[in-house]
Amino acid sequence: MDLRNMMYVSLMAAIVASLGLLPPITLPFTPVPITAQTFGVMLAGAVLGAKRGGLSVLIFVLLVAVGAPVLSGGRGGLGIILGPSGGYILSWPIAAFIIGYLVEKSIHHLSLFKMVIYNVIGGIIVVYACGITFLSFVTELTWMQAATSALAYIPGDIVKAVLSGTIALQIQKVYPLIQKKGMSNEKVA
Repeated sequence: MDLRNMMYVSLMAAIVASLGLLPPITLPFTPVPITAQTFGVMLAGAVLGAKRGGLSVLIFVLLVAVGAPVLSGGRGGLGIILGPSGGYILSWPIAAFIIGYLVEKSIHHLSLFKMVIYNVIGGIIVVYACGITFLSFVTELTWMQAATSALAYIPGDIVKAVLSGTIALQIQKVYPLIQKKGMSNEKVA
């Protein structure tokens, strides 16, 4: 990986961490708070593509695991990863990779609708599938109870998917970080 790509990956990991400065919203019926950091996960895949987006969020998750207080509310540590939020957090690199993969596959025909759908697939469906399943194992909730509690996250995550798609499309138009086949790096820089 060249220096430019390392900088993009590091910058996106820092953006996801900076979204943790916004305080979490706790709900009385679920141990998993609402945070802005899933917006950063969606943005990572949509802006950087599969490999770089997934890697940037993986670095972020590793920082959380070693105890860096980069999660919303200044949380971090292996206890968080093994706790109720762990499945959601562990799914983030996979989500960014899937979003990036889908964006890369349709880079010549991107639209806001497609970007939102890709964010919903990776940033909501994948994250919820992993997070709900993990939550049901860690707590005494059934899978259906955990899934029902996750319904509270959907409105905010839809807004994040639309915002991420809009921003990523604008970045792709102005300063494309995902290569279209046949373009050289010199045209992108």
